[in-house]
Amino acid sequence: MDEFADQIFDHVITLCGSADQNCPAFFGGVTRAHIGFDDPDKATGTEDEILAVFRRVRDDIRERIEKYLTGNEAGA
Repeated sequence: MDEFADQIFDHVITLCGSADQNCPAFFGGVTRAHIGFDDPDKATGTEDEILAVFRRVRDDIRERIEKYLTGNEAGA
């Protein structure tokens, strides 16, 4: 977070469950949204099954962030 300490943000979107509760405070009219996803790092199974979980989460993130940015999703 130190890397971004002096930057101003309009929106902060958290993605993992713990980030919603543990995300640092942002001041100055920041719009916060939480759009939660499964943690693909916790996937089990064969290499192909784990890869499929990572790809599903990647695709879900892309889809839901695009919807959020176009005003079609208010966050979860």
